[in-house]
Amino acid sequence: MKIVVLDADTLGFNQIAWSELAAFGELVLHPTTDHMNGEVLRHAEGADVILTNKVPLQGDVLSKLKSLKLISVLATGYNIIDLEQAKACGVTVCNVPAYSSASAAQHTVALILELCNHAGLHSQSVHNGDWIRSPHFCYWKKPVVELTGLTVGMMGFGDIGRRAATILHAMGARIQASVRTPRDMPDWEGFRWVDLNELFATSDIVSLHCPETQENRGFVNEALLATMKPSAMFINTARGGLVDEEALAQALHCGQIAGAAVDVVSAEPMAEDSPLLGVPNCIITPHIAWASEPSRRRLLEISVANLQAYFAGQAQNVVA
Repeated sequence: MKIVVLDADTLGFNQIAWSELAAFGELVLHPTTDHMNGEVLRHAEGADVILTNKVPLQGDVLSKLKSLKLISVLATGYNIIDLEQAKACGVTVCNVPAYSSASAAQHTVALILELCNHAGLHSQSVHNGDWIRSPHFCYWKKPVVELTGLTVGMMGFGDIGRRAATILHAMGARIQASVRTPRDMPDWEGFRWVDLNELFATSDIVSLHCPETQENRGFVNEALLATMKPSAMFINTARGGLVDEEALAQALHCGQIAGAAVDVVSAEPMAEDSPLLGVPNCIITPHIAWASEPSRRRLLEISVANLQAYFAGQAQNVVA
């Protein structure tokens, strides 16, 4: 039995942390795998089990991996896998749901607070000597925004969205959410379900918490951003492909919205020509919402459990 990890370095652990996987057979850890030049196929050749975080496994590769039985995605999202081809090849695909909910919700709130309080900006200002030179006991480079009384719109209201909303509600924000099928309405004063257009038009802060599909790719576009309040802020810790980045950059450049904070972009790692680079009032973090150490350890533990369940004939977290 050959088990191949295509991008082990993504989780940031040493080889010992992966040792439980070696109990299932020969373990091959590739720190990274280039998507191009046939390296995916070379690294995956002869594998019975493949674990991948962000390395795609598309139809042309899957059709050539004759011994492959199981793909365990080291993530919740599995759009990097050609599920139809996997089914055709008799390959089971599983993922790791909900491992990062606490971490991602915390990061969402951190981005919102950074846009409201500008803690990093003011810290840098102090280190630059501005407070030493100030004639006043305090100063602010940008207005500090109070969350109490603001309306936060959650686009998607799964585990991460609900956790983030719970924190924001506790801080005094009013919450509204847009989902395809409203259910389990929280018992919060002022909470309401709204449609997409009302969410963007009436929220002071819009936060994305929905998966990316063919149907919603790029749905945050110029027209939708134009409906937002000039004082509104936009947050994306979901998927970069949900957003027309040229439109978001333009909305920030012209002051159509007050600010944005994103943890994800359409091409990762970020491209040199990304329209969001250097844009005013735009905070960008390098896809780290999921990446607290407890979150990464849960990810690896559940991945090991996925293999145990599969080989026991009781596959879990199956997506195809």
